[in-house]
Amino acid sequence: MISFAELAEVEDIIRSVNDKAVLPRFRSLNDSDVAMKGPMDPVTVADREAEDLLRERLTAFLPGSVVVGEEAVSEDPSVLDALTGAAPVWIVDPIDGTRNFVAGSSRFSTLVALAVGGVLQASWTYAPVIGRIGTALAGHGAQVDGVPARVAAGPAAASLPVTTSHPVWWPPTYGRAVDALREAELDVRYFDACGIEYLDLAIGARSAMVLTWEHSWDHAAGLLLVSEAGGHAAALDGAPVRLAGGNALPFVAATDAATTGRIREIIVESGQAV
Repeated sequence: MISFAELAEVEDIIRSVNDKAVLPRFRSLNDSDVAMKGPMDPVTVADREAEDLLRERLTAFLPGSVVVGEEAVSEDPSVLDALTGAAPVWIVDPIDGTRNFVAGSSRFSTLVALAVGGVLQASWTYAPVIGRIGTALAGHGAQVDGVPARVAAGPAAASLPVTTSHPVWWPPTYGRAVDALREAELDVRYFDACGIEYLDLAIGARSAMVLTWEHSWDHAAGLLLVSEAGGHAAALDGAPVRLAGGNALPFVAATDAATTGRIREIIVESGQAV
């Protein structure tokens, strides 16, 4: 569906959009540049302009393709229908970690994935201020900063580090699952930027992530990156994670199937519904 040369061309598009719409506004936002889509859910002029530019350039790059972007979906949820359509779909989060971006933290990224028929073909995770880029091509591996990426070896059972979202984002009853993970002596910590966390997992700096939500723009790029780096992901019921949603939550991304299975088992035994 896409070649290595085209993988690099899309990377150039993503870098160019960041140079035009995102980086000039980093630590330069005015109050009028930020709005709230919901509690603790900001959107900025940079998010919107970057998504518009990505839509324009990516659909021109691949005629007949469509874009499912976070900001477009927030305006019109029917945009999500494209995930189950026949056209190639670009899944876009123009700024993953908008709260960090607004606060002046460098821990944000642009996430882009290409899927056809619900199957991921390629992905890009670009953290422009940190200066990191992760790319993946289905069946051909993953790279971070031009170096082949590989997840860490499966961790020892007694020292498994696990990251998950901050408690302010937890759904009801998920606290029981976190308590159960800690009682099993897993080292549970919180992450602040999903895309960057997937990068860390892909290069062996993390062992597992537990994700309580399934917005495709947050996960598509990272799921392919981790998979092509040798990792594994599964919904709570053990099924593959579906881009179009309807997954049993939380889902787990980790170094290997044994690790995802162990974490899922602990969570299910805590009483978390499947």
